[in-house]
Amino acid sequence: MLNTSNDRRTIRTKKMIRNALSELIEEKGFNHISITDLTRRADINRGTFYLHYDDKFDLLEKVENEVLQELYAHHIGHIDFLNIASIDTPMPYMIKILKQIRENATFMKAILSPKGDPAFYIKLKQLLETKLFEKRVIQAFERDNLLIPDTFFVAYVVSAHIGVIQEWLVGGMEQSPEDMALILSKMFFLGPFRVSGFKYRTD
Repeated sequence: MLNTSNDRRTIRTKKMIRNALSELIEEKGFNHISITDLTRRADINRGTFYLHYDDKFDLLEKVENEVLQELYAHHIGHIDFLNIASIDTPMPYMIKILKQIRENATFMKAILSPKGDPAFYIKLKQLLETKLFEKRVIQAFERDNLLIPDTFFVAYVVSAHIGVIQEWLVGGMEQSPEDMALILSKMFFLGPFRVSGFKYRTD
């Protein structure tokens, strides 16, 4: 019973520190955050902070890795998504990812902002590239039929997805994860010109 109580206390403390980190990044930027700022905002003492983290850089790295692991855990198993997704049907794995992003909205918005950590964008991009698109999307297509090198195709799609997600976060997430997944699905299958209403000239 004592261990369970300690575990719950640890989880609660780490959540408070994580929330404090997210809020402070958005307010003043990571580089200007001090341990005192974090402990005051989380309402803990310095000893409690150092019980879990070496410094603010260790905290940032661990929180980033936790968030990325949570995102990865929510799309495992959706290998055949192209068989069930279309311009009218959102990609199932993307709905789960967007829901997870919404649960971590404060942190995601802060860390992807100019005041956040540029390295996190790279980590997120690499996660989507290596764990998702290269293993899911590219395997679903015939490489010989691609009109451009697959590396550029993956880079384009991943960057576009992250850009749309950033805009969703900044806009206050007025759309549901399901609606956003459908928007991404339309953009993925139709491309930017088609979804913008652009019409090709036939003459």
